[in-house]
Amino acid sequence: MNTTAIALSVVFLATDASAISRYDVDTMTCDRVHAIVQSEGAAILRYRSSQNGITLYDRYVSDRTYCRRTQEIDQVGLPTSDRASCPVYKCAQSYRGSR
Repeated sequence: MNTTAIALSVVFLATDASAISRYDVDTMTCDRVHAIVQSEGAAILRYRSSQNGITLYDRYVSDRTYCRRTQEIDQVGLPTSDRASCPVYKCAQSYRGSR
């Protein structure tokens, strides 16, 4: 019985981790990117680097509730089809109070 409960827990954890959506934002407008992040709360957004053309990606969030307790949100800019720098949020480690 305990083995079954543990196995089911592991399956559910694996399912949640893979449930985040992934999007290529190079051909999307900034408004579309905002709509995706707002509706899903968190998403993996991929884009091409303007410096060397490699594909970059990260997890972007609608607000701090999608970050860990030890994190805060940072505003960054992503290139979209209509803007060189579309403002979005991502979680970043908080160093507040550490010395």
